[in-house]
Amino acid sequence: MEDADLDLDLLASSLQADGGDVRILLRVLVNRLAGALGDRMKVERKSGRLRRSEEVRSVTVTLGDDQLTAEVNDDRLECTVARSSGGIRIRSSRVTADEWLRRLLTALREEAATSQATRQALESMVIGDGA
Repeated sequence: MEDADLDLDLLASSLQADGGDVRILLRVLVNRLAGALGDRMKVERKSGRLRRSEEVRSVTVTLGDDQLTAEVNDDRLECTVARSSGGIRIRSSRVTADEWLRRLLTALREEAATSQATRQALESMVIGDGA
């Protein structure tokens, strides 16, 4: 993949192809971005009776002053984007799942210009993990 621009439409299509079900979409995002984002990504999983489930209930990603949250509610994905300044939330808005994904990928693409781990995570979304 060239160092120029990562194609956001290709990334979004790749994720949506993997995640026709919103639960699968979130699981794919979590699995592919966990290493690059570390503690900037908070994941809440559905708990089972005897053990923790792999099913993701919600994910919150903090990138700079932005906090992007996606939460599964029934079979829908409810998404918000919040902006903070000086540690105080100054704005929060609901967005569509497509808009949320686009904002997340845009922010990650900008970060990928200086972070090899983020760049590799984004590339794995397009070309796969090789496994």
